Amino acid sequence: MDESIIRVDGIPPPTQNALLYETVPVVEGKPILRDMVFSPDHQYIYLLSDRQVSKLPVESCDQYRTCSGCLGSGDPHCGWCVLFNKCSRKEACSRWEEPQHFNTRLDQCVHISVSPSNMSVTSPPTQLSVKVQNVPALSGGVSCVFEDLTETPGEVLSRGQVKCTSPSLRDLPSDAHTHEEKRAVQLSLRSKETGLQFISTTIVYYNCSVLSSCTTCVSSAFPCHWCKYRHICTNNLQDCSFQEGRVSNMEGCPQILPNTDILVPAGMVRPITLRARNLPQPQSGQKNYECVFSIQGKVQRIPAVRFNSSCIQCQNTSYWYEGDEAGDLPVDFSIVWDGDFLIDKPAFMKALLYKCEAQRSSCGQCLKAPTAFECGWCTESRKCLLRQHCPSPEQNWMHHGRHNLRCSHPRITRIDPLTGPREGGTRVTIEGENLGLQVKEIAQVQVAGVRCNPVPLQYISAERIVCDMAEALLPHSPGGPVEVCIGVCSAEYRTVSTQIYSFVSPSFNRVRPAVGPVSGGTRLTVFGRNLDAGSSVVVSINKEECLFVKRTNREIVCITPASVVGTGSAPIRLMIDRAEVTSSEVKYTYTEDPTITSVEPNWTILNGSTMITVMGTNLFTIQEPKVRAKYGGLETTNYCTLVNDSAMTCLAPGLVYNKPEPPEGALQPDEFGFIFDQVSSVLVLNSTPFTHYPNPTFDPLGNAGVLEVTPGSPIIIKGKNLIPGNNRLNYTVLIGESPCLLTVSENQLLCDSPDLTGEQRVLILVGGLEYSPGMLHIYSNSVLTLPAIIGIGAGGGVLLIAIIAVLIAYKRKTRDADRTLKRLQLQMDNLESRVALECKEAFAELQTDIQELTNDMDGVKIPFLEYRTYTMRVMFPGIEEHPVLKELDSPANVEKALRLFSQLLNNKMFLLTFIHTLEAQRSFSMRDRGNVASLLMAALQGRMEYATVVLKQLLADLIEKNLENRNHPKLLLRRTESVAEKMLTNWFTFLLHRFLKECAGEPLFMLFCAIKQQMEKGPIDAITGEARYSLSEDKLIRQQIDYKQLTLMCIPPEGEAGTEVPVKVLNCDTITQVKDKLLDAVYKGIPFSQRPQADDMDLEWRQGRLTRIILQDEDVTTKIESDWKRLNTLAHYQVTDGSVVALVQKQVSAYNIANSFTFTRSLSRYESLLRTSSSPDSLRSRAPMITPDQETGTKLWHLVKNHEHDQKEGDRGSKMVSEIYLTRLLATKGTLQKFVDDLFETVFSTAHRGSALPLAIKYMFDFLDEQADKRQISDPDVRHTWKSNCLPLRFWVNVIKNPQFVFDIHKNSITDACLSVVAQTFMDSCSTSEHRLGKDSPSNKLLYAKDIPNYKSWVERYYRDIAKMPSISDQDMDAYLVEQSRLHGNEFNTLSALNELYFYINKYKEEILTALDRDGYCRKHKLRHKLEQAINLMAGSS
Repeated sequence: MDESIIRVDGIPPPTQNALLYETVPVVEGKPILRDMVFSPDHQYIYLLSDRQVSKLPVESCDQYRTCSGCLGSGDPHCGWCVLFNKCSRKEACSRWEEPQHFNTRLDQCVHISVSPSNMSVTSPPTQLSVKVQNVPALSGGVSCVFEDLTETPGEVLSRGQVKCTSPSLRDLPSDAHTHEEKRAVQLSLRSKETGLQFISTTIVYYNCSVLSSCTTCVSSAFPCHWCKYRHICTNNLQDCSFQEGRVSNMEGCPQILPNTDILVPAGMVRPITLRARNLPQPQSGQKNYECVFSIQGKVQRIPAVRFNSSCIQCQNTSYWYEGDEAGDLPVDFSIVWDGDFLIDKPAFMKALLYKCEAQRSSCGQCLKAPTAFECGWCTESRKCLLRQHCPSPEQNWMHHGRHNLRCSHPRITRIDPLTGPREGGTRVTIEGENLGLQVKEIAQVQVAGVRCNPVPLQYISAERIVCDMAEALLPHSPGGPVEVCIGVCSAEYRTVSTQIYSFVSPSFNRVRPAVGPVSGGTRLTVFGRNLDAGSSVVVSINKEECLFVKRTNREIVCITPASVVGTGSAPIRLMIDRAEVTSSEVKYTYTEDPTITSVEPNWTILNGSTMITVMGTNLFTIQEPKVRAKYGGLETTNYCTLVNDSAMTCLAPGLVYNKPEPPEGALQPDEFGFIFDQVSSVLVLNSTPFTHYPNPTFDPLGNAGVLEVTPGSPIIIKGKNLIPGNNRLNYTVLIGESPCLLTVSENQLLCDSPDLTGEQRVLILVGGLEYSPGMLHIYSNSVLTLPAIIGIGAGGGVLLIAIIAVLIAYKRKTRDADRTLKRLQLQMDNLESRVALECKEAFAELQTDIQELTNDMDGVKIPFLEYRTYTMRVMFPGIEEHPVLKELDSPANVEKALRLFSQLLNNKMFLLTFIHTLEAQRSFSMRDRGNVASLLMAALQGRMEYATVVLKQLLADLIEKNLENRNHPKLLLRRTESVAEKMLTNWFTFLLHRFLKECAGEPLFMLFCAIKQQMEKGPIDAITGEARYSLSEDKLIRQQIDYKQLTLMCIPPEGEAGTEVPVKVLNCDTITQVKDKLLDAVYKGIPFSQRPQADDMDLEWRQGRLTRIILQDEDVTTKIESDWKRLNTLAHYQVTDGSVVALVQKQVSAYNIANSFTFTRSLSRYESLLRTSSSPDSLRSRAPMITPDQETGTKLWHLVKNHEHDQKEGDRGSKMVSEIYLTRLLATKGTLQKFVDDLFETVFSTAHRGSALPLAIKYMFDFLDEQADKRQISDPDVRHTWKSNCLPLRFWVNVIKNPQFVFDIHKNSITDACLSVVAQTFMDSCSTSEHRLGKDSPSNKLLYAKDIPNYKSWVERYYRDIAKMPSISDQDMDAYLVEQSRLHGNEFNTLSALNELYFYINKYKEEILTALDRDGYCRKHKLRHKLEQAINLMAGSS
């Protein structure tokens, strides 16, 4: 029953129906009772529902805003009060009894018309005639209101006529002017008697001048005219200068006539002639015609000739567009005269610019080009060309005009499918090039020796043949390629595919599930072999088609049809093309449809998600049962779980209730039932009534959601609907993380609080809902003792005295500060202007550098190191000729001992005991741990599957030890403190080599090149390694260095004159820096180790034919000031832009011999200082202090004397605050941002340009998750940190900081410092801790502060995506590891590695033998005895 009252008019005679005019809602969800009563004044009516009394007005006239709405409603109480412009009762309208003041019939509504109804915005004030009907005598007078523009007095005439004066828009402020073609202004009449507007209409102001073309002007709805010589639209004909220049209709407009085929071959010089109408002749002083073409955003203006008023020609010129992605390009153009007067032309009309060669690489594609293009195939150059571009076109140019036109050399690129049944009927698609121009040209198609008949409708000229296979007559046809002949089967017109088509026999052996309901809808999977053969498949169950979903080689999925013959087993038949596949053993059984017998309980709350138990029959035949409810046209569903064939549990469906206030009582869904595949009988269960009660609600705890209680005291949570319909709900209340004991009543939950203290959040869980009424503050009762009160009092007294002392000191300090401030103000003004200039320069550099850098990076070849060098650099950094790379030269008994030792190492228990014993020795250093791990991995390179088993065991032991020592779990794998951690690094190094080469290597190399290139664009100090461009604050030149870019013409070593390479250098570069840049340019793309070094070359400056000067960092011209010697630069030698220089083999001179030792010694000292470390922290503490040379007593410098003891006190005022140069860090960061992003995105992405995620990563992450599960570590942060420490920290950070491990390159100190900042950012991105940043944070943290949250989200997504991937079985991983061992098993000399490892056996002989004795397994297998045998053999040789 709807909760509303229906209003009707009067008591009608029995022959008529009552008039319904309004329905008014009263009480939501409740019916109205019969008893009603009027108020004494009859203005209101009192109504009763079962729980409340409501007072309702008899009428609500004020809801109607218009006369038609008011009088059309049919409400007998309402009428239209004209001069007050409102709907009301009669009594509420002043002077209602006078004629036309209060109207009650719909045909008495006020009507208004105005003449004229439109005018130009340029019109002067105009008198308007306004006529109104059904209004009282307007004796009190009216005024005319024009919106908010103006209000003028109205002159009232007889019979409802009123005269108004319109405003002129040109006299009003400019914002009132319209910039559109028209503006509608509302005109209202205001009664002076009531002061209210009582009727409105609109007048239109039009503006011809905004119409910018002749056609839009003359087709306007308003009287607009076009002046073609002035190119303006006006409503005043006097504005046109010439009588013949006035245009009032479309026929008179200057316009280009439509022409659909304006074909322009790209690069060909030709005119374009256009038909036109009424083209004006430019007058004196006016410019001539031009054609303006817009091609790919570039504008091309071509002079045009007007032959007469109906013809114009764009003069001879050529047109071009970039790229060959499109064979043709529609180009928009316009015809203009006098600079910018546009001639109208159809919007669709465009010129078609085309290239014959683009997208037409084969003869067939060429001849498919539209005939009008006049493209043809040039057989000599094998290109699609215009006739004039083809040499000897009579013989070589094939085009549409020729007879017997046929392309030779057809080629097949793809066939689909590649398998099919022998019975034929397979529709084979053959794709390629030059496959005939018409289907009738296809002389023969044979697929694996069997005829295949082309299907004309699916043929695509030159590109695709679709044909139907005939039956293969040979019983064991082996399959074969596809053969196609075009026209004739000669060698030139015949082609054979590289792909092979095979004949197969599809079969199936089982289906799942084997049973399903009679009504169908079951998702059936048919299992077998070769099920993806052929081009079409039909699955039939008992001759009814099963709806196809998908298929693979081993399975077909379809949706079962309803059974037409009822229950029982049904045969299954597959039709794969013309092959019929059956199996007498495989049957699908139809069973009776499931039924529902009971639902307990038969209620829930509005939100649903409470548990219900459903009883029925044949429930097991349904795969994904769901329960459903429908209310107000909206359906909701929820999930069910099968218990057995006759029972299941479901989460009750909720209802979508869209009203803002919750319902008062229970609701019944319009439909309630179950979704069981296609079983319609249970979709709606009318026999099972189901009820939804309102959701329970809860009041906030205490004041503003905070309640203070003592431990153990009960907590009362108040609410509503807690026991809906006297039915019990399952509540869970959590205080913090602990559940509490509950007592539930209608309006409150009583909760015995657990024994906790502090602030605890309260959470209530019920039926899928979560409520948090607030926080509990649980505190213990405690009273302050007397000593505490005395202590607080004494402390307060001391604090008061201290505050007074501070205030006195502050007063004195302020006076001193004022005096200092005036002195500093002058210096600050000067500094500010210089800071602004520096920032402006940094911004300008950023914009240009990004563009240059991206362009320069294109086409750089990547010099990857071979596998052996790469792994050696990671495992044994800094050792070039390691013993594991050499053959072991040793006596036979040593070799025998080492082979015995190798057998022992291949015993897992021995190897684990060996490693654990070594790690237990105090003298076994960090370096030893790394060395043993690397030697072991080198020795086990041929048995990677065994090395992986050992590594997993070592890691499991490390995790166990970490937890036993009560270390924080996040510290696991953080530092290399065990053999396992270094082994893990080496394991990833081996297994990620291919991934580095195929994927991650490219962005890493691009980042390295980008950093190097960007650093070298500005000055770099050869002594300190500081640079103008840097990511590292410690490596930033904090002074203004004046420099200029020069381009030198470099003759390469052994090069001749005329082979010069232009190279950009800086005039402040030292000679060695110049040589490095020249070598980089001359040997671009050649690995660093394969090219000459700067130290071996001399730089020769050639002036004229004879003059040649050798330039050096130090020579007799070097400047020495006091005890400082400055390195020579190009500026020192006054080398000019465009100079010719040559790199020649180093000449030995007397000066070289005398000075090379001193200089090399000086520089090597700084280099060693700069190379000691590569982390930003250590950089901070190593600005090298220049020690004077022992012999000369001088110190070297290049760009900056970067040493505090040399800075005079007075210099500070003249320098800028060095921190302002930190903006350069931002500029450098911005320039390199794309390359950093590319690297991080590649590393933290599971899909890499088609190659899959390396198995090693997924396998190791799953192992760590398994270990966390085993030890019940549920904290996601710990798992995240383990993964970060395992892969990014152990492998990627190492590779990012040391790209020379992966590539054949040289890394200087400034590049190293920048890579360290990127590596630190990479580490921060993998961290789970929040980085709180302030003004004192290190600059490298601040630099990437905004990017790190974004990178963190990439890392989280990466770990999440890996976790979602299907896990890798041990068998698959072992197969992969065996393959890796096969590929790289011979990279290292195993005996040499064992010999190096034996050193540790010798050193800790007694400890290892004792440990072998203690272990039961080792005793049983006599491992001590075997080791002693090896030791004795080795001892015998020594």
